[in-house]
Amino acid sequence: MAASLDAILQLEVPLIVQIGRHTMPIGQIKRLQPGSIIELPKDSRDELDILLNDKVIGRGRAVKVSENFGIRLSSVGNLD
Repeated sequence: MAASLDAILQLEVPLIVQIGRHTMPIGQIKRLQPGSIIELPKDSRDELDILLNDKVIGRGRAVKVSENFGIRLSSVGNLD
């Protein structure tokens, strides 16, 4: 049983940090080009959602880590 649990804990799953979502007509999407800006309905100071299997499992704030972005978790767990 412990070996099965160890195997499960080694599985890699996609974790998504979502800045926001925006819907637009296909005609507008067709006109997108490099340099276009898509405004998101989220304030730049708002926390970002962390999703696993399209379900929010946490929230946090964007941080700079050397030359990369990261996320500092502010909450993790059941956020229904």
